[in-house]
Amino acid sequence: MFKWTTFLKQVSLLLIALGLAFLPAASAAAAGSADENNPPGGQISDERLAEIWARQLSVYERVGQMFDNAETMIARIEQGLAQASARGLDTSAAQAALQAFEAALQEARPIYQSAHGIVQAHRGFDANGQVTDREQAIATIRELGSKLREVRAAMNGTGQALREALRALRPANAPVQP
Repeated sequence: MFKWTTFLKQVSLLLIALGLAFLPAASAAAAGSADENNPPGGQISDERLAEIWARQLSVYERVGQMFDNAETMIARIEQGLAQASARGLDTSAAQAALQAFEAALQEARPIYQSAHGIVQAHRGFDANGQVTDREQAIATIRELGSKLREVRAAMNGTGQALREALRALRPANAPVQP
């Protein structure tokens, strides 16, 4: 027997992971004049550049995992929606959200793949992520950050919308209390 609560929990976890994958690679915060991470003169330390690069690589990998798991997740969602529809539930909103999510994935995947060359070249960084050339490292960070923002923009919140649409099905499928 298909359990909607288990299914929706699993889908929610996948979509949460998807949402986290598209969080900004670095937070924006005002730095004080004596901040050690932002020395006077606007120079960012090599250590800070290495931290930013490591964070961007982590985001890049999470996005890649999302793309790798997307087909399986979509198939499971389609199966659950088909079963819900067979029971007479209105799944049109969830179907529309799923179609939007799939279309966004198709648009975002080539952008993500174009970032692969940036990661492989890692200009300005050595194999361990340490800065070897400041200017190239800064340019590489900017390029990868730009690609990751493009992926996020292409997804346009469709993962969150899908999650919300699937959550809306839960009350409609709640067990009847005697």
